[in-house]
Amino acid sequence: MPAFSGEGFDVDCAVAVLVVGAGPTGLLLAAELHRRGVDCLLIDAHERPLDWDRATVVHPRSIEIFESLGIVEPLLAAGVRQRRARLHSNGSALGDIDLALCGSRYAFNLGVSEEVTEAILTDYLIRQGGTVTRSTRLVGLEERADGVLATMEREGAEIQVLAQWVAGCDGHRSTVRTLAGIAQDGHDIAEPWAVFDATVGGFSESYEANYAYLDEIPVILTALPDRRWRVYLRPSTEDSDLVADASATIARYLPSSRFEDVANPTRFQCHTKVAQRYRAGRLLLAGDAAHTCSPVQGHGMNSGLQDAYNLSWKLALVCQGHCPDTLLDSYEAERRPVAQMVTTSGDEADSAQMLKDPSERRARDAAIRAVFANPATRHQEAVAEAELNIDYGGSPIVMGDRHHALAPGQRLPDRIEVRAADGGVLTLDAFTNRPGHTALLIGGASTTHDELADVHRAIQSRAGVPVVEAAFTLTAQPEQGQGQGHGRLEPDAADRLGVGAMTLLVVRPDGHVGLRADAGHAEALAAYGALLGTRET
Repeated sequence: MPAFSGEGFDVDCAVAVLVVGAGPTGLLLAAELHRRGVDCLLIDAHERPLDWDRATVVHPRSIEIFESLGIVEPLLAAGVRQRRARLHSNGSALGDIDLALCGSRYAFNLGVSEEVTEAILTDYLIRQGGTVTRSTRLVGLEERADGVLATMEREGAEIQVLAQWVAGCDGHRSTVRTLAGIAQDGHDIAEPWAVFDATVGGFSESYEANYAYLDEIPVILTALPDRRWRVYLRPSTEDSDLVADASATIARYLPSSRFEDVANPTRFQCHTKVAQRYRAGRLLLAGDAAHTCSPVQGHGMNSGLQDAYNLSWKLALVCQGHCPDTLLDSYEAERRPVAQMVTTSGDEADSAQMLKDPSERRARDAAIRAVFANPATRHQEAVAEAELNIDYGGSPIVMGDRHHALAPGQRLPDRIEVRAADGGVLTLDAFTNRPGHTALLIGGASTTHDELADVHRAIQSRAGVPVVEAAFTLTAQPEQGQGQGHGRLEPDAADRLGVGAMTLLVVRPDGHVGLRADAGHAEALAAYGALLGTRET
Protein backbone atom coordinates (compact mmCIF):
# COMPACT_ATOMS: atom_id res chain seq x y z
CA MET A 1 0.00 0.00 0.00
CA PRO A 2 1.72 3.25 -1.11
CA ALA A 3 2.49 6.06 1.31
CA PHE A 4 0.47 9.26 1.19
CA SER A 5 2.56 12.02 -0.31
CA GLY A 6 0.53 15.18 -0.76
CA GLU A 7 -2.80 16.96 -0.83
CA GLY A 8 -5.47 15.01 -2.65
CA PHE A 9 -5.39 11.29 -3.27
CA ASP A 10 -7.35 8.86 -5.39
CA VAL A 11 -5.77 5.56 -4.42
CA ASP A 12 -5.55 3.72 -1.13
CA CYS A 13 -2.62 4.78 1.01
CA ALA A 14 -0.97 4.23 4.36
CA VAL A 15 -0.04 6.81 7.01
CA ALA A 16 1.30 6.72 10.54
CA VAL A 17 -1.43 9.00 11.91
CA LEU A 18 -4.80 10.05 10.53
CA VAL A 19 -6.02 13.26 12.19
CA VAL A 20 -9.73 13.92 11.70
CA GLY A 21 -10.80 17.57 12.02
CA ALA A 22 -8.85 20.70 11.08
CA GLY A 23 -9.87 23.02 13.89
CA PRO A 24 -7.20 24.44 16.21
CA THR A 25 -6.68 21.10 17.99
CA GLY A 26 -6.26 19.05 14.82
CA LEU A 27 -4.06 21.66 13.14
CA LEU A 28 -1.69 21.84 16.11
CA LEU A 29 -1.53 18.07 16.52
CA ALA A 30 -0.83 17.46 12.82
CA ALA A 31 1.79 20.22 12.67
CA GLU A 32 3.63 18.94 15.74
CA LEU A 33 3.64 15.39 14.36
CA HIS A 34 5.07 16.65 11.06
CA ARG A 35 7.70 18.65 12.97
CA ARG A 36 8.82 15.40 14.58
CA GLY A 37 8.99 13.58 11.26
CA VAL A 38 5.78 11.55 11.65
CA ASP A 39 3.82 10.83 8.46
CA CYS A 40 0.41 12.39 9.09
CA LEU A 41 -2.78 12.92 7.08
CA LEU A 42 -5.14 15.69 8.26
CA ILE A 43 -8.68 15.61 6.83
CA ASP A 44 -11.65 17.89 7.29
CA ALA A 45 -15.22 17.57 6.03
CA HIS A 46 -15.53 21.27 5.20
CA GLU A 47 -14.72 22.53 1.74
CA ARG A 48 -12.82 25.52 3.11
CA PRO A 49 -11.90 27.05 6.48
CA LEU A 50 -14.72 28.72 8.40
CA ASP A 51 -15.13 32.43 7.72
CA TRP A 52 -16.15 33.16 11.31
CA ASP A 53 -16.17 31.23 14.55
CA ARG A 54 -17.53 32.36 17.89
CA ALA A 55 -14.50 31.38 20.04
CA THR A 56 -12.25 34.35 20.71
CA VAL A 57 -10.09 34.27 23.86
CA VAL A 58 -6.56 32.84 23.75
CA HIS A 59 -5.27 32.36 27.29
CA PRO A 60 -1.68 32.98 28.49
CA ARG A 61 -0.75 29.29 28.56
CA SER A 62 -1.84 28.93 24.92
CA ILE A 63 0.18 32.03 24.00
CA GLU A 64 3.21 30.37 25.61
CA ILE A 65 2.62 27.32 23.40
CA PHE A 66 2.53 29.52 20.31
CA GLU A 67 5.83 31.08 21.40
CA SER A 68 7.45 27.67 21.77
CA LEU A 69 6.42 26.92 18.17
CA GLY A 70 7.87 30.19 16.88
CA ILE A 71 4.50 31.62 15.83
CA VAL A 72 3.63 33.96 18.68
CA GLU A 73 4.41 37.17 16.78
CA PRO A 74 1.65 36.78 14.14
CA LEU A 75 -0.77 35.81 16.91
CA LEU A 76 0.08 38.89 18.99
CA ALA A 77 -0.12 41.11 15.92
CA ALA A 78 -3.57 39.77 15.06
CA GLY A 79 -5.17 40.10 18.50
CA VAL A 80 -5.90 42.64 21.20
CA ARG A 81 -4.49 42.25 24.71
CA GLN A 82 -7.03 41.77 27.48
CA ARG A 83 -5.15 42.48 30.69
CA ARG A 84 -8.06 42.01 33.09
CA ALA A 85 -11.64 40.85 33.35
CA ARG A 86 -14.12 42.88 35.39
CA LEU A 87 -17.26 41.35 36.86
CA HIS A 88 -20.40 43.39 37.55
CA SER A 89 -23.79 42.83 39.13
CA ASN A 90 -26.73 44.90 40.32
CA GLY A 91 -25.33 48.10 38.85
CA SER A 92 -21.81 48.01 40.30
CA ALA A 93 -18.43 46.33 39.83
CA LEU A 94 -17.67 43.26 41.95
CA GLY A 95 -13.93 43.03 41.20
CA ASP A 96 -11.24 42.32 38.62
CA ILE A 97 -9.33 39.25 37.52
CA ASP A 98 -5.92 40.87 37.08
CA LEU A 99 -3.75 38.77 34.77
CA ALA A 100 -0.64 40.62 35.93
CA LEU A 101 -0.85 38.22 38.91
CA CYS A 102 -0.85 35.00 36.87
CA GLY A 103 2.94 34.50 36.63
CA SER A 104 3.19 34.17 32.86
CA ARG A 105 5.43 36.29 30.67
CA TYR A 106 2.20 36.89 28.76
CA ALA A 107 0.14 38.52 31.47
CA PHE A 108 -2.96 38.96 29.33
CA ASN A 109 -5.58 37.10 27.35
CA LEU A 110 -5.59 37.73 23.65
CA GLY A 111 -8.80 38.65 21.84
CA VAL A 112 -8.74 37.16 18.35
CA SER A 113 -11.48 35.34 16.46
CA GLU A 114 -10.90 31.60 16.13
CA GLU A 115 -10.67 31.59 12.34
CA VAL A 116 -7.60 33.86 12.63
CA THR A 117 -5.99 31.47 15.11
CA GLU A 118 -6.73 28.63 12.70
CA ALA A 119 -5.10 30.52 9.82
CA ILE A 120 -1.90 31.00 11.85
CA LEU A 121 -1.83 27.31 12.74
CA THR A 122 -2.50 26.36 9.11
CA ASP A 123 0.51 28.40 7.99
CA TYR A 124 2.59 26.68 10.66
CA LEU A 125 1.39 23.26 9.48
CA ILE A 126 2.35 24.05 5.90
CA ARG A 127 5.83 25.14 7.00
CA GLN A 128 6.26 21.75 8.68
CA GLY A 129 5.43 20.03 5.38
CA GLY A 130 1.77 19.27 6.10
CA THR A 131 -1.53 20.32 4.58
CA VAL A 132 -5.28 19.98 5.11
CA THR A 133 -7.16 17.59 2.82
CA ARG A 134 -10.64 19.11 2.69
CA SER A 135 -14.09 17.94 1.57
CA THR A 136 -13.16 14.56 3.02
CA ARG A 137 -15.54 12.89 5.47
CA LEU A 138 -14.75 9.93 7.69
CA VAL A 139 -17.48 7.26 7.47
CA GLY A 140 -15.94 4.09 8.89
CA LEU A 141 -13.17 2.67 11.06
CA GLU A 142 -12.06 -0.94 11.28
CA GLU A 143 -9.28 -1.85 13.68
CA ARG A 144 -7.04 -4.58 12.29
CA ALA A 145 -3.84 -6.27 13.38
CA ASP A 146 -1.78 -3.97 11.14
CA GLY A 147 -3.56 -0.72 12.01
CA VAL A 148 -6.91 0.99 11.50
CA LEU A 149 -8.63 0.88 8.14
CA ALA A 150 -10.37 4.25 7.74
CA THR A 151 -13.06 4.64 5.10
CA MET A 152 -13.63 8.18 3.80
CA GLU A 153 -15.84 9.85 1.25
CA ARG A 154 -14.41 12.53 -1.03
CA GLU A 155 -16.02 14.02 -4.13
CA GLY A 156 -18.47 11.13 -4.37
CA ALA A 157 -15.76 8.48 -4.13
CA GLU A 158 -14.98 6.11 -1.28
CA ILE A 159 -11.34 5.92 -0.22
CA GLN A 160 -9.66 3.67 2.33
CA VAL A 161 -6.53 4.61 4.26
CA LEU A 162 -4.59 2.35 6.59
CA ALA A 163 -3.40 4.33 9.63
CA GLN A 164 -1.39 3.16 12.60
CA TRP A 165 -3.25 5.67 14.76
CA VAL A 166 -6.39 7.79 14.36
CA ALA A 167 -6.83 11.02 16.34
CA GLY A 168 -10.37 12.37 16.52
CA CYS A 169 -10.23 16.17 16.71
CA ASP A 170 -13.61 16.43 15.01
CA GLY A 171 -15.67 18.34 17.53
CA HIS A 172 -18.59 17.73 19.85
CA ARG A 173 -20.37 15.46 17.36
CA SER A 174 -17.16 13.49 16.77
CA THR A 175 -17.43 10.70 14.22
CA VAL A 176 -14.29 9.10 15.65
CA ARG A 177 -15.76 9.02 19.15
CA THR A 178 -19.04 7.59 17.84
CA LEU A 179 -17.33 4.88 15.77
CA ALA A 180 -15.06 4.05 18.71
CA GLY A 181 -18.13 3.51 20.89
CA ILE A 182 -16.88 5.89 23.58
CA ALA A 183 -19.66 7.28 25.76
CA GLN A 184 -19.66 10.69 27.47
CA ASP A 185 -20.32 11.77 31.02
CA GLY A 186 -22.19 15.03 31.55
CA HIS A 187 -25.25 16.87 30.38
CA ASP A 188 -26.62 19.41 27.95
CA ILE A 189 -26.86 23.01 29.19
CA ALA A 190 -30.55 23.86 29.11
CA GLU A 191 -30.37 27.64 28.75
CA PRO A 192 -29.20 28.74 25.28
CA TRP A 193 -26.41 31.17 24.50
CA ALA A 194 -26.17 33.80 21.80
CA VAL A 195 -23.39 35.92 20.33
CA PHE A 196 -22.83 38.82 17.95
CA ASP A 197 -19.98 41.16 17.01
CA ALA A 198 -20.38 44.91 17.31
CA THR A 199 -18.81 48.29 17.96
CA VAL A 200 -19.98 49.89 21.21
CA GLY A 201 -20.58 53.58 20.66
CA GLY A 202 -20.11 55.79 23.71
CA PHE A 203 -17.92 53.19 25.41
CA SER A 204 -15.88 54.81 28.19
CA GLU A 205 -14.04 51.84 29.72
CA SER A 206 -10.62 50.38 28.80
CA TYR A 207 -10.38 48.31 25.62
CA GLU A 208 -7.69 46.14 27.21
CA ALA A 209 -10.21 44.15 29.22
CA ASN A 210 -13.26 41.92 29.18
CA TYR A 211 -16.47 42.75 31.01
CA ALA A 212 -19.03 40.37 32.50
CA TYR A 213 -22.44 41.60 33.67
CA LEU A 214 -24.26 39.08 35.88
CA ASP A 215 -27.71 40.64 35.57
CA GLU A 216 -31.12 39.22 34.65
CA ILE A 217 -29.86 38.99 31.08
CA PRO A 218 -26.19 38.04 31.53
CA VAL A 219 -23.82 39.68 29.04
CA ILE A 220 -20.06 39.28 28.43
CA LEU A 221 -18.10 41.79 26.33
CA THR A 222 -14.90 40.32 24.89
CA ALA A 223 -12.47 42.73 23.24
CA LEU A 224 -11.49 42.20 19.60
CA PRO A 225 -9.14 44.18 17.32
CA ASP A 226 -10.24 47.53 15.84
CA ARG A 227 -12.25 48.33 18.97
CA ARG A 228 -14.79 45.69 18.14
CA TRP A 229 -16.43 43.46 20.74
CA ARG A 230 -17.72 39.91 20.70
CA VAL A 231 -20.89 40.07 22.76
CA TYR A 232 -22.02 36.86 24.48
CA LEU A 233 -25.39 36.76 26.21
CA ARG A 234 -28.18 34.53 27.50
CA PRO A 235 -31.22 35.65 25.47
CA SER A 236 -34.41 36.55 27.29
CA THR A 237 -36.65 34.38 25.09
CA GLU A 238 -36.35 31.96 22.17
CA ASP A 239 -37.03 34.67 19.58
CA SER A 240 -35.93 37.85 21.35
CA ASP A 241 -33.93 40.63 19.69
CA LEU A 242 -30.36 39.85 20.74
CA VAL A 243 -29.13 43.43 20.46
CA ALA A 244 -32.08 44.68 22.52
CA ASP A 245 -31.41 42.01 25.14
CA ALA A 246 -27.76 42.99 25.50
CA SER A 247 -28.57 46.70 25.42
CA ALA A 248 -30.99 46.35 28.33
CA THR A 249 -28.19 45.07 30.54
CA ILE A 250 -25.36 47.32 29.34
CA ALA A 251 -27.45 50.49 29.63
CA ARG A 252 -27.53 50.01 33.39
CA TYR A 253 -23.76 50.52 33.52
CA LEU A 254 -23.04 52.62 30.43
CA PRO A 255 -26.19 54.65 29.80
CA SER A 256 -24.78 56.44 26.72
CA SER A 257 -23.54 53.25 25.03
CA ARG A 258 -25.10 51.68 21.94
CA PHE A 259 -24.30 48.67 19.77
CA GLU A 260 -23.36 49.59 16.20
CA ASP A 261 -22.30 47.72 13.05
CA VAL A 262 -23.69 44.45 14.40
CA ALA A 263 -22.51 41.27 12.62
CA ASN A 264 -22.88 37.49 12.94
CA PRO A 265 -25.82 37.26 15.38
CA THR A 266 -26.02 33.58 16.32
CA ARG A 267 -27.81 31.43 18.91
CA PHE A 268 -26.24 28.20 20.08
CA GLN A 269 -26.57 25.41 22.61
CA CYS A 270 -23.74 24.26 24.87
CA HIS A 271 -22.86 21.08 26.67
CA THR A 272 -20.89 19.93 29.69
CA LYS A 273 -19.53 16.55 28.66
CA VAL A 274 -16.32 14.55 29.00
CA ALA A 275 -15.55 11.35 27.10
CA GLN A 276 -15.35 8.37 29.41
CA ARG A 277 -12.12 7.34 27.68
CA TYR A 278 -9.63 9.26 25.58
CA ARG A 279 -8.28 6.11 23.96
CA ALA A 280 -9.85 2.99 22.49
CA GLY A 281 -7.08 0.82 21.07
CA ARG A 282 -5.54 2.81 18.21
CA LEU A 283 -8.19 5.55 18.38
CA LEU A 284 -7.54 8.75 20.37
CA LEU A 285 -9.70 11.80 21.15
CA ALA A 286 -8.69 15.44 21.66
CA GLY A 287 -10.34 18.84 21.89
CA ASP A 288 -14.13 19.07 21.68
CA ALA A 289 -14.28 15.42 20.65
CA ALA A 290 -13.02 14.61 24.15
CA HIS A 291 -14.68 17.36 26.19
CA THR A 292 -17.07 20.29 25.85
CA CYS A 293 -17.82 22.97 28.40
CA SER A 294 -19.73 26.19 28.93
CA PRO A 295 -18.14 29.15 27.09
CA VAL A 296 -18.49 31.30 30.21
CA GLN A 297 -14.78 30.98 31.09
CA GLY A 298 -13.36 30.64 27.58
CA HIS A 299 -11.51 27.35 28.17
CA GLY A 300 -12.85 25.23 25.29
CA MET A 301 -10.42 25.95 22.46
CA ASN A 302 -7.52 26.51 24.86
CA SER A 303 -7.99 23.10 26.48
CA GLY A 304 -7.98 21.53 23.03
CA LEU A 305 -4.67 23.19 22.18
CA GLN A 306 -3.16 21.81 25.37
CA ASP A 307 -4.52 18.35 24.52
CA ALA A 308 -2.71 18.46 21.18
CA TYR A 309 0.48 19.79 22.76
CA ASN A 310 0.42 16.96 25.32
CA LEU A 311 -0.44 14.18 22.86
CA SER A 312 1.84 15.10 19.96
CA TRP A 313 5.21 14.31 21.52
CA LYS A 314 3.95 11.08 23.07
CA LEU A 315 2.42 9.86 19.83
CA ALA A 316 5.60 10.74 17.95
CA LEU A 317 7.76 8.71 20.35
CA VAL A 318 5.44 5.73 19.87
CA CYS A 319 5.29 6.08 16.07
CA GLN A 320 9.08 6.30 15.86
CA GLY A 321 9.53 3.16 17.96
CA HIS A 322 11.22 4.88 20.92
CA CYS A 323 8.45 4.01 23.39
CA PRO A 324 5.70 1.37 23.64
CA ASP A 325 2.11 2.41 23.06
CA THR A 326 1.45 2.24 26.81
CA LEU A 327 2.97 5.74 26.90
CA LEU A 328 -0.29 6.96 25.33
CA ASP A 329 -2.23 5.92 28.43
CA SER A 330 -0.59 8.87 30.19
CA TYR A 331 -2.38 11.23 27.80
CA GLU A 332 -5.77 10.37 29.28
CA ALA A 333 -4.31 10.19 32.80
CA GLU A 334 -3.03 13.76 32.47
CA ARG A 335 -5.62 15.49 30.32
CA ARG A 336 -8.95 13.96 31.36
CA PRO A 337 -8.71 15.30 34.95
CA VAL A 338 -8.08 18.75 33.45
CA ALA A 339 -11.26 18.43 31.38
CA GLN A 340 -13.19 17.37 34.48
CA MET A 341 -11.86 20.38 36.38
CA VAL A 342 -12.72 22.76 33.54
CA THR A 343 -16.23 21.40 33.02
CA THR A 344 -16.97 21.46 36.75
CA SER A 345 -15.76 25.04 37.05
CA GLY A 346 -17.72 26.02 33.95
CA ASP A 347 -20.89 24.44 35.34
CA GLU A 348 -20.50 26.38 38.58
CA ALA A 349 -19.92 29.67 36.75
CA ASP A 350 -22.79 28.96 34.36
CA SER A 351 -25.20 28.23 37.21
CA ALA A 352 -24.10 31.31 39.13
CA GLN A 353 -24.66 33.42 36.02
CA MET A 354 -28.27 32.23 35.69
CA LEU A 355 -29.45 32.78 39.27
CA LYS A 356 -32.85 34.48 39.42
CA ASP A 357 -33.73 34.58 43.12
CA PRO A 358 -32.71 38.00 44.59
CA SER A 359 -31.36 36.55 47.83
CA GLU A 360 -29.27 33.98 45.94
CA ARG A 361 -27.92 36.70 43.67
CA ARG A 362 -26.95 38.84 46.67
CA ALA A 363 -25.15 35.88 48.24
CA ARG A 364 -23.35 35.19 44.97
CA ASP A 365 -22.24 38.81 44.66
CA ALA A 366 -20.97 38.86 48.23
CA ALA A 367 -18.97 35.69 47.61
CA ILE A 368 -17.38 37.17 44.47
CA ARG A 369 -16.45 40.36 46.32
CA ALA A 370 -14.83 38.26 49.05
CA VAL A 371 -12.72 36.40 46.48
CA PHE A 372 -11.36 39.64 45.05
CA ALA A 373 -10.77 41.14 48.50
CA ASN A 374 -8.42 38.29 49.46
CA PRO A 375 -4.94 38.46 47.85
CA ALA A 376 -4.54 34.66 47.87
CA THR A 377 -7.84 33.90 46.13
CA ARG A 378 -7.40 36.86 43.78
CA HIS A 379 -4.08 35.30 42.71
CA GLN A 380 -5.74 31.88 42.31
CA GLU A 381 -8.38 33.38 40.03
CA ALA A 382 -5.71 34.88 37.79
CA VAL A 383 -3.76 31.62 37.60
CA ALA A 384 -6.91 29.64 36.75
CA GLU A 385 -7.95 32.16 34.11
CA ALA A 386 -4.50 31.88 32.53
CA GLU A 387 -4.73 28.05 32.58
CA LEU A 388 -1.49 27.86 34.54
CA ASN A 389 -3.02 25.75 37.32
CA ILE A 390 -2.34 22.48 35.48
CA ASP A 391 -0.25 20.03 37.52
CA TYR A 392 0.53 16.54 36.22
CA GLY A 393 1.98 15.45 39.56
CA GLY A 394 -0.33 12.41 39.61
CA SER A 395 0.75 11.24 36.16
CA PRO A 396 2.18 7.74 35.75
CA ILE A 397 5.12 9.14 33.74
CA VAL A 398 6.55 11.78 36.10
CA MET A 399 8.90 10.93 38.93
CA GLY A 400 11.52 12.16 41.37
CA ASP A 401 11.99 14.42 44.34
CA ARG A 402 9.16 16.72 45.34
CA HIS A 403 9.92 20.29 46.37
CA HIS A 404 7.53 23.11 47.19
CA ALA A 405 9.32 25.38 44.70
CA LEU A 406 9.07 23.01 41.72
CA ALA A 407 7.91 19.40 41.70
CA PRO A 408 7.60 16.70 39.01
CA GLY A 409 4.56 17.32 36.82
CA GLN A 410 4.56 21.09 37.26
CA ARG A 411 5.20 23.58 34.47
CA LEU A 412 8.69 25.07 34.34
CA PRO A 413 8.24 28.54 35.86
CA ASP A 414 8.53 31.76 33.89
CA ARG A 415 10.92 34.66 34.11
CA ILE A 416 13.96 32.80 35.45
CA GLU A 417 16.90 34.45 33.74
CA VAL A 418 20.05 32.69 32.55
CA ARG A 419 23.19 34.30 31.15
CA ALA A 420 24.15 32.14 28.19
CA ALA A 421 27.66 31.27 27.03
CA ASP A 422 27.67 34.16 24.54
CA GLY A 423 26.84 36.64 27.31
CA GLY A 424 23.22 37.14 26.29
CA VAL A 425 20.45 36.95 28.88
CA LEU A 426 17.71 34.40 28.20
CA THR A 427 14.82 33.05 30.21
CA LEU A 428 15.03 29.42 31.27
CA ASP A 429 12.33 28.32 28.82
CA ALA A 430 14.63 29.30 25.92
CA PHE A 431 16.77 26.27 26.79
CA THR A 432 13.80 23.90 26.43
CA ASN A 433 11.95 25.00 23.25
CA ARG A 434 12.66 21.85 21.25
CA PRO A 435 10.69 18.80 20.10
CA GLY A 436 12.35 16.44 22.60
CA HIS A 437 13.07 16.40 26.32
CA THR A 438 15.74 18.69 27.76
CA ALA A 439 17.93 17.85 30.75
CA LEU A 440 18.90 20.82 32.92
CA LEU A 441 21.62 20.17 35.50
CA ILE A 442 21.55 23.06 37.96
CA GLY A 443 24.21 23.69 40.56
CA GLY A 444 23.77 25.86 43.65
CA ALA A 445 26.11 28.62 44.77
CA SER A 446 28.32 26.19 46.72
CA THR A 447 28.74 23.67 43.90
CA THR A 448 32.09 23.70 42.11
CA HIS A 449 32.63 23.58 38.37
CA ASP A 450 34.39 20.22 38.65
CA GLU A 451 31.47 18.69 40.54
CA LEU A 452 29.05 19.90 37.89
CA ALA A 453 31.27 18.69 35.06
CA ASP A 454 31.54 15.19 36.53
CA VAL A 455 27.76 14.82 36.81
CA HIS A 456 27.25 16.37 33.39
CA ARG A 457 29.54 13.76 31.84
CA ALA A 458 27.68 10.99 33.65
CA ILE A 459 24.38 12.29 32.30
CA GLN A 460 25.74 12.52 28.78
CA SER A 461 26.85 8.90 29.06
CA ARG A 462 23.16 8.11 29.42
CA ALA A 463 22.47 9.65 26.02
CA GLY A 464 21.04 6.29 24.94
CA VAL A 465 17.80 7.47 26.56
CA PRO A 466 16.23 8.68 23.30
CA VAL A 467 13.74 11.02 24.88
CA VAL A 468 16.48 13.46 25.94
CA GLU A 469 17.39 15.75 23.06
CA ALA A 470 19.78 18.14 24.80
CA ALA A 471 21.49 18.66 28.16
CA PHE A 472 22.50 21.99 29.68
CA THR A 473 24.48 22.75 32.81
CA LEU A 474 23.43 25.82 34.76
CA THR A 475 25.06 27.25 37.84
CA ALA A 476 24.54 29.96 40.41
CA GLN A 477 28.34 30.46 40.59
CA PRO A 478 29.19 33.80 38.95
CA GLU A 479 32.52 32.63 37.49
CA GLN A 480 31.08 29.55 35.79
CA GLY A 481 28.87 28.91 32.80
CA GLN A 482 31.31 29.88 30.06
CA GLY A 483 31.27 26.75 27.91
CA GLN A 484 28.92 25.44 25.28
CA GLY A 485 25.81 23.95 26.80
CA HIS A 486 26.30 25.98 29.99
CA GLY A 487 24.68 29.01 31.50
CA ARG A 488 24.74 31.12 34.66
CA LEU A 489 21.58 31.66 36.65
CA GLU A 490 20.66 35.04 37.96
CA PRO A 491 21.30 35.30 41.73
CA ASP A 492 17.89 34.28 43.10
CA ALA A 493 17.03 31.72 40.43
CA ALA A 494 18.40 28.66 42.23
CA ASP A 495 16.30 29.55 45.28
CA ARG A 496 13.21 29.99 43.13
CA LEU A 497 13.73 26.46 41.77
CA GLY A 498 14.54 25.01 45.18
CA VAL A 499 18.08 23.99 44.21
CA GLY A 500 20.47 23.14 47.03
CA ALA A 501 23.73 21.54 45.94
CA MET A 502 22.70 20.17 42.54
CA THR A 503 19.39 19.31 40.85
CA LEU A 504 18.61 17.58 37.58
CA LEU A 505 15.39 18.64 35.87
CA VAL A 506 14.19 16.81 32.78
CA VAL A 507 11.72 19.09 31.04
CA ARG A 508 9.23 17.50 28.69
CA PRO A 509 8.42 18.98 25.27
CA ASP A 510 5.22 20.46 26.71
CA GLY A 511 7.19 22.46 29.31
CA HIS A 512 6.26 20.29 32.32
CA VAL A 513 8.89 18.66 34.52
CA GLY A 514 9.06 14.91 33.92
CA LEU A 515 11.88 14.25 36.38
CA ARG A 516 13.37 16.08 39.33
CA ALA A 517 16.44 14.51 40.95
CA ASP A 518 18.31 16.22 43.79
CA ALA A 519 20.80 13.33 44.04
CA GLY A 520 21.75 10.24 42.06
CA HIS A 521 21.25 12.23 38.90
CA ALA A 522 22.50 9.83 36.20
CA GLU A 523 20.73 6.88 37.80
CA ALA A 524 17.51 8.90 38.05
CA LEU A 525 17.71 9.75 34.34
CA ALA A 526 18.05 6.08 33.46
CA ALA A 527 15.07 5.29 35.69
CA TYR A 528 13.04 7.99 33.97
CA GLY A 529 13.82 6.48 30.58
CA ALA A 530 12.71 3.10 31.90
CA LEU A 531 9.48 4.66 33.19
CA LEU A 532 8.67 5.89 29.70
CA GLY A 533 9.65 2.48 28.32
CA THR A 534 12.31 3.97 26.04
CA ARG A 535 14.29 1.64 23.85
CA GLU A 536 16.93 1.88 21.16
CA THR A 537 15.75 1.68 17.55
